Amino acid sequence: MHSALDTLADTWRRARRVVVLTGAGLSTASGIPDFRSPGGRWERYQPVPLPDFLADEEARVRYWRYKGETWQLIRTAEPNAAHQALTDLAHAGHVELLVTQNVDGLHERSGFPPERLVNIHGSDSEVECMACHGRAERAAAQELWEGGTAVPRCACGGPWKPATISFGQALVEADLARSLRTAATADLFVAAGTSLVVGPVNQMFAIAARAGARTAILTASETPYDADADVKLGEPVEQVLPALRDRVVGR
Repeated sequence: MHSALDTLADTWRRARRVVVLTGAGLSTASGIPDFRSPGGRWERYQPVPLPDFLADEEARVRYWRYKGETWQLIRTAEPNAAHQALTDLAHAGHVELLVTQNVDGLHERSGFPPERLVNIHGSDSEVECMACHGRAERAAAQELWEGGTAVPRCACGGPWKPATISFGQALVEADLARSLRTAATADLFVAAGTSLVVGPVNQMFAIAARAGARTAILTASETPYDADADVKLGEPVEQVLPALRDRVVGR
């Protein structure tokens, strides 16, 4: 690990535009499980596509049962050493843009600069009305759900939905465009805690590589891009990223 780590740290230190993509593996050390993993909640709760949520009350009930339960984990979670390392690197000028597939808000809570952060799959800390498209803090809707309301509703009567991207729901076009555009200008692209199987954001790796960026994958799982990466480190990201931070900016 150490020689590859030192090589990556040297590349990171010299890079002018570092783009980072993070996934569920970054938050497991904070107590938020990877819901896709064996035994994860997706084995117990069938995902509810957006068209089903819009069309069927029972689908909305099932969706809120799943989201209500996962929120209990998310709202009490704290950023771990991996989040803090990325925040430290950003404040030292060593991260141009961080795109996260996570909806837990832990990058924000670690103090990551919001202007350099894209929550590509939305945020669990807000809800959106599916009728009027107004937004509100999650807490009010969650309180209704915990009080026995199966599907919390907006004042207009429309159903609230946590402001995350569901199956069948398009990403925010501006967020995706910014992510792909910035990947094309990177001289170092780092994927941390992600299996790089969820599109279209996984295209960032290939876009960066084609544009000449050095590439690194920091995750224990196999990814479709392992053979193409300049560096692959499989140790826990909550160990690897602080070690990189220490080498890049010093501690």
